[in-house]
Amino acid sequence: MWVKSQSNKPPEVNEPRAYLTTIAKRLMINYYERQSLERAFMVTLEQLPEPLVPSIEEQVIVLETLHELDVLLAELPSRVRSAFLMSQLEGVTYEEIAARLHVNVRTVTRYMAQGFRQCLRLMLASD
Repeated sequence: MWVKSQSNKPPEVNEPRAYLTTIAKRLMINYYERQSLERAFMVTLEQLPEPLVPSIEEQVIVLETLHELDVLLAELPSRVRSAFLMSQLEGVTYEEIAARLHVNVRTVTRYMAQGFRQCLRLMLASD
């Protein structure tokens, strides 16, 4: 275990300002992705007919689950997370995602598989 902690030393930072800027940008991206996820859920709720609107308790459970999912998705590389969210929240096709990320469709398919595996982890953990 001690050897492992030694191998996880933080990288040497030649440009601390650029390094901190990158961290700050990624934190902001994560924040806005989380806000986007919550807004998408609330918009979906608003579009449901009155009898189908979940109770407050059900809404809290869904929001907690979304938060847990967000934490799991945050573990993914940013391109994988972006591809997964574009597909699942925005309904973007794999071809469009590939064009936006400048990768091929096969890579998008692999990204999506990684995203779905993370979702499966959440489902299995909740059982």
